Amino acid sequence: MRPQNSSGRIRVLTFLHSFEPGGVERVALRLVRHWRAAGVDAPLFVGRQTGPMREEFADIAFDVPRQPRRSQAGWETLWMILTLPAAIRRLRPDILFVAGSTYTIVAVMMRLLLGRRCPPIVVKISNDLARRDLPVIPRFFWRAWLRIQARCARFWVVMDESMLPELPGVMARRSRVVHDPAIELDRIVTAPRVADGGPRRFVAIGRMVAQKHFALLLRAFAKAVRPGETLTILGDGAERTALEALAGELGIAGQVQFAGHVPDAAARLAEFDALLMSSRYEGIPAAIIEALAAGLAVVTTDCGRGVHGLLGEGRFGVIVPQDEAALAAAIRAPTPMADRAEVRAFLERFTIDRSAQLYLNVFAEAAIEQRVVPQTAEWATPLAR
Repeated sequence: MRPQNSSGRIRVLTFLHSFEPGGVERVALRLVRHWRAAGVDAPLFVGRQTGPMREEFADIAFDVPRQPRRSQAGWETLWMILTLPAAIRRLRPDILFVAGSTYTIVAVMMRLLLGRRCPPIVVKISNDLARRDLPVIPRFFWRAWLRIQARCARFWVVMDESMLPELPGVMARRSRVVHDPAIELDRIVTAPRVADGGPRRFVAIGRMVAQKHFALLLRAFAKAVRPGETLTILGDGAERTALEALAGELGIAGQVQFAGHVPDAAARLAEFDALLMSSRYEGIPAAIIEALAAGLAVVTTDCGRGVHGLLGEGRFGVIVPQDEAALAAAIRAPTPMADRAEVRAFLERFTIDRSAQLYLNVFAEAAIEQRVVPQTAEWATPLAR
């Protein structure tokens, strides 16, 4: 049985690679800030103290390991696996919170390295699990990896009920629903409706990485764009130079603005008319939640069950196949606007006040279960033996 910390409160340890921009990281930092304000013992461990979001979250204290001589940015997952066990032994958390799917390999390794000394793990599933974008053979190995992951956590948190059917057996039995705390409704400025027939201002948000498939978006936009229409991409990443070159090749460089990282993208949404998303896979994209709250029309590729639930199976936005022609046709067509009152009522579930408390309920359940039944038959696996 794991002793409680001296304050008598449950200690929840969150870990992140860095302060580099990302939806998972932003939400995790907001949760840590909110929990601490509510009196929760919520330490934060960060692999390296660099990244554009550090200034935005300068009020949050954190632990960081002694840094290597050379930057670990290119091997940050291995660095986390090497340094997190010592932090767990020192901080002795009652719960280890895994803030997103990209961190599950770290959770698996903590179970392997720490065994029964590993605190109960709660994982937030932040991406689509079906991964229909993968070819047959890679998808086979992906499903095998999911079966390994499934046995590393006490609970698996999904960000919307629509994601539940995709969970494999153990994950489904150990799942809880906590809607992603992506927005503060009172802070979001509502965009004015675009005049019928007028040139539209499109926006896309995200890191410039393969998952977001911005090359598909640029090719579709080039086919669909009308005179006076613009596309602004809020985000940065390794693919930016190649994407800027592609915009030039497609002849749309004058209508596409690469704005780079923006500390508070939601605050700029009122400048636009429609959000475009071209991802290969997603969980519950915060960008869509923020766009709906700001009154934007939404056009997205079919990148997971989460976007179907988020867009009310098409009531709140347009979902198209991951196909250049289909995306271009949706961009060219008039973008339908959802009823704002209905959307706002729907979005109430994605607020920090509501979700932060639901997470604490899940953590308390996991901690109590650990003390009462340290290893249940289903949760105990060869990883911990």
